[in-house]
Parts: sequence; structure tokens; C-alpha cells
Amino acid sequence: MNKDIRIVKRELRDAIKKKRRAMTEEYKRQCDLKIFEKLKNLWAFRSCDTVFAYVSTQIEVDTAEIINYCLQTGRKVAVPRCTEKSGEMLFYYIDSLEQLKPGHFGVREPEADESRLAGTENGLCLVPALSFDRQGYRLGYGKGYYDRFLSSFGGDVVGLCYEDCINETLPHGRFDRTIRAVVTDKRILISG
Repeated sequence: MNKDIRIVKRELRDAIKKKRRAMTEEYKRQCDLKIFEKLKNLWAFRSCDTVFAYVSTQIEVDTAEIINYCLQTGRKVAVPRCTEKSGEMLFYYIDSLEQLKPGHFGVREPEADESRLAGTENGLCLVPALSFDRQGYRLGYGKGYYDRFLSSFGGDVVGLCYEDCINETLPHGRFDRTIRAVVTDKRILISG
């Protein structure tokens, strides 16, 4: 009898969160820096003028330096704001990380402002995950925000993840979306 995919994913999430919390601050900082350096060399990153970046939590690949670098080099930066009730995630342009306030799930978010709402026809979206596999499937936090957002996003998509959290295969369902490129501290994975 096959195990329920939701149970398998929950167990994997718990194991990976535990692994990430066990990373020393120095090791995590070094991995974050290596990922940032690899990202800066990607053509999709070098050639884009708008970056859709997640605002990292303590156990995710840090995006603060990436966001600041993008702003300093004249790129537009948009970050997400989630609406828990509707399950919708919208991106808003920011000029500084100082504009963000704690929002849903304790993640810093921009204020909702229609004049700052980002169009999603192009740009580069940096996607977080607890894990990715070699086929580009991701293990997120289980709310489906990025899967829904990416279904209508028209630009390039790059996942950011620690090499120690890459799996050969991950369980996935019909609504799970694949990511074509994943940057880790050791390599850049390109899937199908």
C-alpha cells in the first residue's frame, strides 16, 4: 500500500527543516555567498531588469544581499505579499528592505499598494524551497503559493537551495510545477 503523498511531504519537510536549523551560522553564510556568486553569473540574472525575489526566513537561502545588489545595480525588485484567505501571492516593487513589515507566517512583506503592484509578464523569479530534485520539482512549505503564482508568470524562474537539501527525486502531485534551473552552493542544476 502506498503512503499518502501529504504524509510523505510533511515528513520530508520536517527532516529538511531540522537539517537547516542545524547549519552553523558561518556555514550557512558561506553557502549563501556561493549561491549568490553563482546566481550573478547566470545569463537569466545578468540580463534581467526586474527580479521577483522572495524575502528569506532564517532557514532559507538568504536573499537580503541579492535584493540589495539588484537595487544598487538599477534593477527593479518586487517581493511577495500573501493573502492567506485567498491563497494568492502578489508581488510589489520595493526600493529598500526597510519598507517591509512582518506579515503572514512571520515573513516580512510590502504594504499592499496598487501603484506598486508588479506586472508578471517578464523578469526573473527567484523561488525558495526546502528541497528540489533533479527533475526540477520542489518541496515548498505546503501552501501552494508559488505553484499558483508560477502558473501565470511569464518570465524566467530560478530556484535557490542548499546542495545538502537536493534530493534525487521528490514526491509530487498534479499541481506541482517544475523549475528549470536551481542554483546551489555547489552547482547549477538544469532540468529537462
